Amino acid sequence: MDFTFSEEQQAAAEAARGVFADVAPDAVPSPALTTGAVADEFDRALWARLADADLLSLLSAEEYGGAGLDAVALCLVLRESAKVLARVPLLENSAAMAAVQAYGGPELRAELLARAGRAEVVLTVASSGRTGHDPAELAVTARQEEGEGADWILDGVQTAVPWAYDADYIVVPAHTAADRTVLALVPRVHDGVAPAEQFSTSGERLGELRLESARIAARDVIDVEGAWEWLRDLLTTGTCALALGLGERVLRMSSDYTSKREQFGFPVATFQAVAVQAADRYIDLRAMEVTLWQAAWRIASGARGTLPVAGDVAVAKIWASEGVRRVVQTAQHLHGGFGADVDYPLHRYHAWAKHLELSLGPAAAHEEALGDLLAAHPLG
Repeated sequence: MDFTFSEEQQAAAEAARGVFADVAPDAVPSPALTTGAVADEFDRALWARLADADLLSLLSAEEYGGAGLDAVALCLVLRESAKVLARVPLLENSAAMAAVQAYGGPELRAELLARAGRAEVVLTVASSGRTGHDPAELAVTARQEEGEGADWILDGVQTAVPWAYDADYIVVPAHTAADRTVLALVPRVHDGVAPAEQFSTSGERLGELRLESARIAARDVIDVEGAWEWLRDLLTTGTCALALGLGERVLRMSSDYTSKREQFGFPVATFQAVAVQAADRYIDLRAMEVTLWQAAWRIASGARGTLPVAGDVAVAKIWASEGVRRVVQTAQHLHGGFGADVDYPLHRYHAWAKHLELSLGPAAAHEEALGDLLAAHPLG
């Protein structure tokens, strides 16, 4: 078996490294010193550079101006973005575009995909549910009016929607009376749509999305079985890629610091207790990496396995949530008081890591989901 990345995937990662090379993780105020959002909107200049490098249309087919790549390529790019704490909706926009391409109607695809790839419109996804703990698809109800091609009416609340104040469209999962899940592309500015400010641990502005009899045209609603599950798996896997990139940068910061910091005339990196802790975190990162690529490969290839793809995604998110938490905690310990200095970027990475750990479910939630899958699909 060949486990190397394709030339196209490697080229995407190389392009991402070039775009993110001059991005500073401390370009906005520290979340520790800010009561509200660290900035009014995401990094629009960086977003434009990503569009110019064709990194916003990685997953889109050539007919929509894209590269036609897969989830593995997207995760490679996300991994690079997290190393510099890039403040852009790359995951949400890319995943929403992929869902529209895979499950949306021809009119919707023609309307959105090329424009989103050129940064003319921005998409995000409401994936946290009403409280952040319940299934996102149960937080909003959807009913279609009588008649073929009739509008849909949405009611409910979604919490912690990323980039809710910046996106042009929010993909909202909603459940019907027939116990189906649909995906509605809800315009940010629309009758019956009202956001309320929320803030993440990283200092980014989120939105509580309130829908009150919001009328959405039928062409903007994806009513295809499995569409939400596929989108949720892609979002979760992308979150694992972000956690991996962040963790790798934090371990590098710890290595650099402990190699220069001396105690008793020796670099603290030479002390056994320090080396063992760093080695344990390196093992965490390698486990995060291998489970990430397994999940991304399952999504990209559609390959069958003993468990559904959701099983591999759950394993990846368990490792990502637990691993990134351990990496940043160890980094704080090894840096001592210096790690809490707001003029040093480590505390920013810690705040982002906590957000990624909990996004789309903490490890415990995915352990429970994995247990349900194992019960339904006995091994052996």
